[in-house]
Amino acid sequence: MLTKAHDVLRLRTSPGVFFTSALVSLVFVVLTVAFTTTVDDVFSAASGWIMTNLGWFYILGVTTFLIFLVVIALTHYGRVRLGGDDERPEHSTLTWFSMLFAAGIGSILMFWSVAEPISHFANPPLQDVAPESEDAAREAMGFTLYHFGLHTWAIFALPGLCFGYFIYKRKLPPRVSSIFAPLLGGRIYGPIGKTIDVVAIIGTIFGVATSVGLGTLQINAGLAQLFGVEESGIIQIVLIAVVTIMAGISVALGLDKGIKRLSNFNIGLAMMFLAFVLVTGPSLFLLKGMIESVGIYAEALPRLAFWNDTFADSGWQNTWTVFYWAWTITWSPFVGIFIARISRGRTVREFVAGVLALPVLFSIVWFSIFGMGAFHIELQGDGGLVERVVDAGDIPGALFEFLGNFPLTGLVSGVAILLVVIFFVTSVDSTAMVLDMMAGGNDGKAPIHQRLFWAVLMGLVAATMLVATGKDGLVALQQVITVVGLPFFVMGFIMMYSLVRGIREDLGELPEPVTRQWTEVHTAEDLEAAEGRPAPEVVVVTRAIPDEIDGDDGGRDEREGSSADAGNGSAPGAESHAGAEAESAR
Repeated sequence: MLTKAHDVLRLRTSPGVFFTSALVSLVFVVLTVAFTTTVDDVFSAASGWIMTNLGWFYILGVTTFLIFLVVIALTHYGRVRLGGDDERPEHSTLTWFSMLFAAGIGSILMFWSVAEPISHFANPPLQDVAPESEDAAREAMGFTLYHFGLHTWAIFALPGLCFGYFIYKRKLPPRVSSIFAPLLGGRIYGPIGKTIDVVAIIGTIFGVATSVGLGTLQINAGLAQLFGVEESGIIQIVLIAVVTIMAGISVALGLDKGIKRLSNFNIGLAMMFLAFVLVTGPSLFLLKGMIESVGIYAEALPRLAFWNDTFADSGWQNTWTVFYWAWTITWSPFVGIFIARISRGRTVREFVAGVLALPVLFSIVWFSIFGMGAFHIELQGDGGLVERVVDAGDIPGALFEFLGNFPLTGLVSGVAILLVVIFFVTSVDSTAMVLDMMAGGNDGKAPIHQRLFWAVLMGLVAATMLVATGKDGLVALQQVITVVGLPFFVMGFIMMYSLVRGIREDLGELPEPVTRQWTEVHTAEDLEAAEGRPAPEVVVVTRAIPDEIDGDDGGRDEREGSSADAGNGSAPGAESHAGAEAESAR
């Protein structure tokens, strides 16, 4: 039946994965609308239990991912290339960097750039300094960079590295199940593999829908401040619809004409926006604060990487860090495939260094300028941010309250809204492209209506999570995503083992080290003579892999004959004999 429906709709995908993922997502929408209170109660209870009992697992998981990535990049595995051994990167470093933000946290930088630092400034997470003090500002910056620095990008980099290896080195389908090939073998094409893919697709839909929801809240807040537009569910549904249509157009244009151009434009606009705040704000204070933020982050990172709020048990970490990690990991398969797609040809070491270093450096600069600017307004300016963001709970409006302290407020606020919209669009269109790859198992050209379906579905889920639930929009997003994120952490640990096993199977073990052999040294002359002897040369013995493993004898004889004819007339066993002599000499 699924196959018939697949053919009638003219799809090019895996019917079981496609229809199951779509059905589960649509069932969620219908049940949420029909049984709002029940759905709220279920997700509230489940997220509460996870936060209380498994929050430590989320913290440990992300820190483990980060350590693993650094270690594997520094070992000899770091020289392995994501693709053929002779492949080189398709995109320049600058284009690669801008496209990372298309699928990464571009829209999130806009949403939390002022809201998070000022929230922690008013309510210090560790509860060890006076609120709204200079010490509170330092602590707030440390936590903000912890949330948007190395740990966040480690969540994206781990599946990205796995995808890059198994898709482009082992030529497996672009699906999450391909990562588990060393463990499951051919079963990745069976029910187990399809179940993994369905879970990954559903999680990605909910993760990106959460980003869409946050972006919608911020766009609505900006329009309310600029034009007096009402902040309501109806307006938010309209905004989601408009951005979904824009994302659909970008999807139809494809990666190079759509996503790539939007990404380059947006990163340029973001840099201009950042420069405006730096130049028209307290420039010297911001520059000094940017440098100091690096030290604050470096000092705070080792402690926060393992901090679990054990003694205070205030619950703060559950609503901030645990939510962040759960949210980020749900859409990490999408970001992972997208990053792998644009990183083909790079080595493991280049991939890890680039994905961790470049975006993290940009995040430090971004949050330092906006965060330090917010602290300057509160400590030395007119204030007002704490009242609106913390006291009134208007987190989406934080950026626009901040921009009210700068010249050309209306114009710059309009640019900020445009930035959010474009980041929003690039996230949705790149997600639609990746979801289509994950459902179909190929990155070839798919029917336009097939990719558009995913964009529409994400908009529908986002609208449901944001508007149709009975709770405050942000609270509803947090509860749903905390529950959905749990299985992805389990998958993350399996991914690490599977990647190491896969590389080890393909690369083989390192040869034993060869050293110069010393005789007993009794005099200065003996020492000088021994030091004068050269170190031995390493002889690498390779074995040819036939093109056809199960070829017939005739094919084998033909290859052996041509090999002999191409040489200098040596006997068939001469080459192996020479290799044995070389090995003996070594």
